[in-house]
Amino acid sequence: MELFNLDDYERAAQEMLPPEIYDYYAGGANDEITVQANGAAYGRIRLLYRVLRDVSQRSLATEILGQPLSLPILIAPTAFHRLAHPQGEIATARAAAAAGTIMIVSMVATTAIEEIAAANAASAKAPPLWFQVYVLPDRDFTVTLVRRAEAAGCRALVLTVDSPIFGRRERDMRHHFHELPPGLSLANFTPSGTTTPPKFDFKADLTWADVAWLRTLTDLPLLLKGIVHPDDVRLAWEHGANGLIVSNHGGRQLDTAVSTIEILPEIAAAANGRMPILVDGGIRRGTDVLKALALGADAVAIGRPVLWGLAVGGESGVYDVLDNLRRELDSALALCGCANLDEVGPELLRF
Repeated sequence: MELFNLDDYERAAQEMLPPEIYDYYAGGANDEITVQANGAAYGRIRLLYRVLRDVSQRSLATEILGQPLSLPILIAPTAFHRLAHPQGEIATARAAAAAGTIMIVSMVATTAIEEIAAANAASAKAPPLWFQVYVLPDRDFTVTLVRRAEAAGCRALVLTVDSPIFGRRERDMRHHFHELPPGLSLANFTPSGTTTPPKFDFKADLTWADVAWLRTLTDLPLLLKGIVHPDDVRLAWEHGANGLIVSNHGGRQLDTAVSTIEILPEIAAAANGRMPILVDGGIRRGTDVLKALALGADAVAIGRPVLWGLAVGGESGVYDVLDNLRRELDSALALCGCANLDEVGPELLRF
């Protein structure tokens, strides 16, 4: 099968993966309305392009929190990469390094952060990793994870804030998919990666006080992932956040939640340039990336497409997914009459 776009990768991955694994990755909460809305919202935005502008020399380069990137597309934190491919997060880290972008490592990875960092650092041009964390009921263990991320060379923490409890994911319920298969574990919970990990629980009493506590714990930049309400932007700033990721958890938590691109302009306006804004959810084309940048994002993050690339081709599959988006974004940039990302703004859009 020839693979021309990210949807092709998903179809190929679906053919290769066991149904329960594909559904775990692809599924969302309840009726999956938000899963579909995330992508559909991009299709409703039209591009109002300019012509007769010199676009012979173009650049997709950008910088986030002082880290230069070759393109404004990061890898969002997603769990259990070794369900998709035996090399799991190692392959993903190598692909991110080759593409010149940041991988946000999931706390619930199936490979330990130290191993992922070593794979990433093997490339001289690799941007440093970021580490996604939940504040767990066991605060001491949360401290341990933060210290391991720091020691591994991660350059930012990404706190997921939209998960006081698990969303109700009916695909997983139908498959009775409640635990990892034998041989896999939450490797950051058990450094050996071989013993039975402790039970992972969300913190139902998570509040802004936990954000403030985490802020005092580390000097690393702290981004909050899961922000969709403009009022929470002010609170994030007041509690020490250095950046935001506009995210509804890919539709996996609260169904019928607002689509991320729909709310992005209000989040960007509330941030008012005080901190970088990233957005994830439903990004499948280079034109989607362009629209997100035009509406105030400094960069985007992709989750499921990385898993489809990983399932299809391991490291090369992940790289191909990123490169596909890179080429589509470069084409969209040129055809909109822009030579670089600084020239992308809301004047290119119509609704």
